[in-house]
Amino acid sequence: MAVAFCEGIAPLCRQNLQKEFELKQSSKPAITFLGIGLMGKPMATRLLEAGYQVTAWNRTHGKADELATFGAKVEAQVTDAVCSADIVITMLEAGPIVARVIDAALPDLRPGTLVIDMSSTRQSEAQELHARLAAKEIRFIDAPVSGGVVGAQAGSLAIMAGGDAKDFAEAEPVLAVMGRPTLVGPAGCGQIAKLCNQLIVGGTLNIVAEALLLAQAGGADPAAVRTAIRGGFAESRILEVHGQRMLERNFLPGGQVKSQHKDLENVLIAANNAGLQLPVTELVTKNYQSVLKQVPQADQSAVLLTLEQGNPGLRLGDAADQLPG
Repeated sequence: MAVAFCEGIAPLCRQNLQKEFELKQSSKPAITFLGIGLMGKPMATRLLEAGYQVTAWNRTHGKADELATFGAKVEAQVTDAVCSADIVITMLEAGPIVARVIDAALPDLRPGTLVIDMSSTRQSEAQELHARLAAKEIRFIDAPVSGGVVGAQAGSLAIMAGGDAKDFAEAEPVLAVMGRPTLVGPAGCGQIAKLCNQLIVGGTLNIVAEALLLAQAGGADPAAVRTAIRGGFAESRILEVHGQRMLERNFLPGGQVKSQHKDLENVLIAANNAGLQLPVTELVTKNYQSVLKQVPQADQSAVLLTLEQGNPGLRLGDAADQLPG
């Protein structure tokens, strides 16, 4: 009798669970994600897995189609993608591309929509976009990220946001699905925070490469030296992840050389606008300029190659280079 009772209520239970799921989903903002690339795909996937309704668009349509299997609605036209969105997230290559995509979408963005640009752009570009959207009563946050593809997949990105505090409070639950968001100031300040991050990352990558080469040139085992100094004051995420990449000569893309170089150029532009001289950053930027000509899509740890070229006959380890085709 108990079995018959359970069998009788099982469909009702399933119906209630389905209704509860649909209610939770409908209470979440509808998100449109523009830019389904190396970073955008795992970021959008995490939003889908968290139960958000996500509409995906990409200039190369096939990349957006890959999200359909995760439940995303895919649109071929950016105007169709944004017309019913509560929040529009952009994750695109550079500021000019962000501006072109938003210009194309602008006629169909509803007043009150919140646009969150998670691309890495110049502060001036973020501020100009904020002003253009505000004129149409559309809200804006610049929220660039750090952490690479691994961080995007794990939902552990550092997210540096610039914008109005109320808008950030609305965006924070969405951003928290993808990482750790922090409001650092008004619109445009997210990009300044990202540049500070990239300045430290780019400089540290160069120093780690120099340290490992010095270890080898001096007769020590560079892998053992890396192990020995970890846990001390030299410890860093760069030494942990990219130090190992250099030892393995694994330059398959995570964060790319071209992206790091672009960010460092933007650091120098921001410094010039602020009346600052950054001599170390100038040198690091030149190193990335050199490797950019060879392997623009390689991981940023490929700056090791520039250092090796400046020291003929010295090469870290004996593994074959792993480079993008």
